[in-house]
Amino acid sequence: MSNTTNETSVEALFKPFVSKNLQVANRIVMAPMTRGYSPNGVPGADVAAYYRRRVENGVGLIVTEGTVIDHKAAAASPNWPHFHGEAVLSGWSNVVKEVHEAGGKIIPQLWHVGLTRKIGDLPNKEALPIGPSGLNLSGEKITEPLTEKEIGDVIAAYAQSAADAARIGFDGIELHGAHGYLIDQFFWGQTNKRTDRYGGDLAARTRFAVEIVEACRRAVGEDFPIVFRFSQWKAGHYDAKLAETPQQLLQFLTPLVDAGVDVFHCSTRRYWEPEFEDSHLNLAGWTKKLTGKPTITVGSVGLDNEFRSSSGDAAKPAILNSLIERLEKEEFDLVAIGRALLADPEWAAKIRDNRTDELLSYDAGATKTLY
Repeated sequence: MSNTTNETSVEALFKPFVSKNLQVANRIVMAPMTRGYSPNGVPGADVAAYYRRRVENGVGLIVTEGTVIDHKAAAASPNWPHFHGEAVLSGWSNVVKEVHEAGGKIIPQLWHVGLTRKIGDLPNKEALPIGPSGLNLSGEKITEPLTEKEIGDVIAAYAQSAADAARIGFDGIELHGAHGYLIDQFFWGQTNKRTDRYGGDLAARTRFAVEIVEACRRAVGEDFPIVFRFSQWKAGHYDAKLAETPQQLLQFLTPLVDAGVDVFHCSTRRYWEPEFEDSHLNLAGWTKKLTGKPTITVGSVGLDNEFRSSSGDAAKPAILNSLIERLEKEEFDLVAIGRALLADPEWAAKIRDNRTDELLSYDAGATKTLY
């Protein structure tokens, strides 16, 4: 197997991953990145080619950009892909076909933006944003709290999308429970002030997510992989913490494990940073240690500068020594790459074949095209 700079073997990145419900040819995952190239929510041939291109160049597993469930307030742009409706699902079926023909696996990320949506946002400008307590990420009241009936309707929409994913041939689903969107708004005390069974302490605030996982599991059966993405940070609140200690993280994760999560996708801004004091383990490392479940690490992989959502700065390719050492120690199981793969569809092949001098730098221009 080829080597990267400093003679670090990349073999660990290209070993097959095998778990109870999910088998992938290697450890490289394309991270979900909102692109907005699906007019009226329908993914076209260009979207299929975009994902296929990365699989042809060595990506083992695609996690699609966020796809919105069947709820009027789920999206905040008419060009974000949906995951409901005949034309949409036909488009996704073609994406699956293209990825499978190229030898890869693919799962959709199921998404509801919650109260990050602004009043009047398209595609359904009449639909009010929703959240557990009607509070946005800054704690301001925007709408009324969700009723339990409304919560049940949202849970049912997630389950329907999961069932459709299985029906049209996807290899699993990912539930987007990170970054301050709807599911995460139930987790975070600043946005969840409920006094019913969907509120309370950190473990109690997982109830909404737990019921979504359970409903999806009923919809897809025992053998269909359910990946759950979570984060400590929220958009605009990068120092937010759901769990301040490993003990609190265990309290948070245990109900999700019991509900049926197969793999945790642990979103951090910088994968190399330790999650808690007195340990070098990152969020994915701690999650695997505490639960025994496979984990995906993510956060500025392959880039030489940190994540900054509004930054136009270029990011040069980075040496992967630290990442590979952690993977070899089995601190986590899979590695999600975002912006580096956005800039360079051949990233995985270049790493595999020791063509690191050919790697392309990332800059904001990469978001301006779907290639």
